[in-house]
Amino acid sequence: MKTTTNLLAGLLAAATLAVTTEASFAQGMCQQLWVERNSIYKANGYCFKTRRAIAYFGNAGCVYEYEGAVPLSRRERARIGQIRAMERDYGCR
Repeated sequence: MKTTTNLLAGLLAAATLAVTTEASFAQGMCQQLWVERNSIYKANGYCFKTRRAIAYFGNAGCVYEYEGAVPLSRRERARIGQIRAMERDYGCR
């Protein structure tokens, strides 16, 4: 009985660790993706609106108030599309 209890406790601990590790990984990826995506907008003159983005990137030198007005290359638009898809996959907010 004790062996079964120990085995179950070990399995539960391993499962909890796996879920926690996966969540931490996803959270880290979300941050990296957010920075990469918004770095593209910053480099092209976007004026950020959220506190988080303004605190991280600032708005010095910004020109474009609307995301859709930011002049992006085809390559940049494609990369932003890839990043957004990855953010969805990771469940980023």
